[in-house]
Amino acid sequence: MEILQLQYFLTVARLEHMTEAARSLHITQSSLSKTIQRLEEDLGAPLFDRIGRKLRLNEFGSRFRRRAERALFELEQGKQELSDLSSPEHGTLELAVTTASTLPSILREFRIKRPNIQFHVQMLTTQEMVTLLHRGEVDFCLSSPPIEGDDIECLIVFIDPILVAVPERHQLANRSSVSLIELRDEWFVGVKRGYGTRDLVDSVCKSVGFVPKYVYEGDEPARLSALVEAEIGIAFIPSTARNSREHIKYLEVENHELVREIALLWHKSRYISRAALEFREVVVKYFEALSKQTM
Repeated sequence: MEILQLQYFLTVARLEHMTEAARSLHITQSSLSKTIQRLEEDLGAPLFDRIGRKLRLNEFGSRFRRRAERALFELEQGKQELSDLSSPEHGTLELAVTTASTLPSILREFRIKRPNIQFHVQMLTTQEMVTLLHRGEVDFCLSSPPIEGDDIECLIVFIDPILVAVPERHQLANRSSVSLIELRDEWFVGVKRGYGTRDLVDSVCKSVGFVPKYVYEGDEPARLSALVEAEIGIAFIPSTARNSREHIKYLEVENHELVREIALLWHKSRYISRAALEFREVVVKYFEALSKQTM
């Protein structure tokens, strides 16, 4: 059994389509089919049920998939550990975030400490982030909401109040606070469903009797302030994401504790490099300082 066979099998298992898997792996379909066939022969059991051109992972395949993922995961961790030992001052941190408002300050602080360490950041929905976490493909996630799991460590680092952002000429702009029910006839701009803050806000609004009406739903939270300023709609914006735009007013929400928890997440079994440990330290200290400022 070869590592390449396991990698090919996992790709086919994920896509359940031989042509798409071959395209993803940049090999011919016939070559991929032969590789999977040899693997099944080595194992003495079929891994897929074949229905015409479609594939379905069967019970044998599902059980073997878990073992294969674990085996490749451990090999990758070994590779990363040796790389860290041989070259501790270099490397790349893999990060995923559902909340990016505090990230520039955190990365700037980390780069001062570790100028030769690179980082790769992905802005994801909660479900996309959970998938990468379970696979062990990221060092850390900065997430709201927190995620629980047998293989996931979850450290809540900040409680972030959610505010209502309105343009300066809005009828509520002269207020310092507003009740949720007063917003039931407003038009909103926001991120798409699947992002933690959006799902939280929709749930709380529904609990008081209305569903927010969105005129804009996007993937970039940073764009919301510009849309509010342009009077396209109002927005629910976490306190950490508020900015100094002169033409926006921020209101507190009355009678409801509308807050999001920001958590730092990592895979329990993933090797944590020295650089990654320092990054975690920077994150914790950053939010400790931020908490003191808001007290």
